[in-house]
Amino acid sequence: MHFTNWISLVFIALAVFFYYYSSPPFFGNNMAEETPKSVYDFTVKDIRGNDVNLGDYRGKVLLIVNVASKCGLTSSNYKELNVLYEKYKNQGFEILAFPCNQFAGQEPGTNKEIQEVACTTFKAEFPIFDKVEVNGKNAAPLYQFLKSQKGGYVIDAIKWNFTKFVVNREGKVVERYSPTTSPLKIEKDIQSLLASA
Repeated sequence: MHFTNWISLVFIALAVFFYYYSSPPFFGNNMAEETPKSVYDFTVKDIRGNDVNLGDYRGKVLLIVNVASKCGLTSSNYKELNVLYEKYKNQGFEILAFPCNQFAGQEPGTNKEIQEVACTTFKAEFPIFDKVEVNGKNAAPLYQFLKSQKGGYVIDAIKWNFTKFVVNREGKVVERYSPTTSPLKIEKDIQSLLASA
């Protein structure tokens, strides 16, 4: 095969990759719609299917994380998230967990099953939300916004379960952490944001 054919194949592969893994604009095709300015501009569903206006979390420091029940990172992340939540929940800190089944099918259960695992097995007391997609054309608008505010290395797509976004008291995304970053390793950043009231 000629060198130029290989180059063409590489470009086709990249185009297919970006088509399936890049997110559409979170504000849709209607340019008249207002672009979200903070996480407070979103309404999401909780694990029971009820609407939750993220404006209800106004003034709090948020850690938003995509979770999965059957991932190698599950046990350690839930354990450390619980430690952070218990330590800072009365100081204006919230963890918002969004189950996602896009990574090796590691969150296959129904919302009821996910809640059982998160709250009973892993003892999570922080809010668990409706299962969402975080990448691709069906990515939740909140996740499209989060990625637009803090992109990843090379591409903005979420790479795996337990990608973490830290949001300040004004609803602005201030940091993004990789799935392998331990929740306790970001404690100092949380402390700093809580102190800046």
